[in-house]
Amino acid sequence: MKPRSPKPECPLDSHNEEARHLLQVGGGLHGALQMLVTQFGVLQTRSQVLLTVSTLALTITGFSGPRIAQSGDFSRLAMAVGLVFVLGSMLLIIGGSLRIRWVTQFSAPAGGGDEALVAQILCYRDRKTRLFGWELALLLAGLAAYVAAVVVYFLFGVAA
Repeated sequence: MKPRSPKPECPLDSHNEEARHLLQVGGGLHGALQMLVTQFGVLQTRSQVLLTVSTLALTITGFSGPRIAQSGDFSRLAMAVGLVFVLGSMLLIIGGSLRIRWVTQFSAPAGGGDEALVAQILCYRDRKTRLFGWELALLLAGLAAYVAAVVVYFLFGVAA
């Protein structure tokens, strides 16, 4: 069995480069932190949108799900798979993207300055962004399965 490669150390060189750039463009630490807070706000808002869409899918399923499931085995399976993916997405959103770590909770590593601090925060931002991608993918897969069940219901109606 091949050993797993270790997780990449954070921050990466790209984080250090971006940290230097943010410090320069932002006019120092305060400006760089303001830009990062804005970026975290965008992730937070988008995660809330995903959570809202997920909630709507669950609500609609509560009302029309039993009727759609009566249209056949495919619809039942597609709806069940869709719900599992949507719920998985919701759990990741609640436990991941919407979990808060304040920018003020970060501190520069020993011997590091503003650049090291900003690089650490950038690493955290990038992890949250990757997690958001997984949340979105799960939600889209769940919605696609759910829509497939609805389409079959519309095409063939309720099984006799």
